[in-house]
Amino acid sequence: VQLQASGGGLAQAGGSLRLSCAVSGRTLSSYVMGWFRQAPGKDREFVTIIEWSSGFTDYADSVKGRFTISRDNAKNTVYLQMNSLKPEDTAVYYCAAHNRFTTDPAQFGSWGQGTQVTVSS
Repeated sequence: VQLQASGGGLAQAGGSLRLSCAVSGRTLSSYVMGWFRQAPGKDREFVTIIEWSSGFTDYADSVKGRFTISRDNAKNTVYLQMNSLKPEDTAVYYCAAHNRFTTDPAQFGSWGQGTQVTVSS
């Protein structure tokens, strides 16, 4: 499966951005799609995840109520809507695919190239 992330950029604190992850190469009904992020000097961390077939989601506590993950079956695309952004959300954001539900980034074998999100105070 190939993943292509886009939509990063610069936002002010309190602002919004939407990331997209276009997926190709596989039927996604059995897949789980996740968003992860990595700030400079820190480990890659879980942000959110969605089970493609059921739409079941999970979120890191740090983004609950601010970020929303969704998917578009017709476009084979996963979205991350980020609202009420904070400077601590600054990181490179990655989308990833796996065939079972897990929030551990080490379990994901397919990754997009990453897109930079920078939030200014």
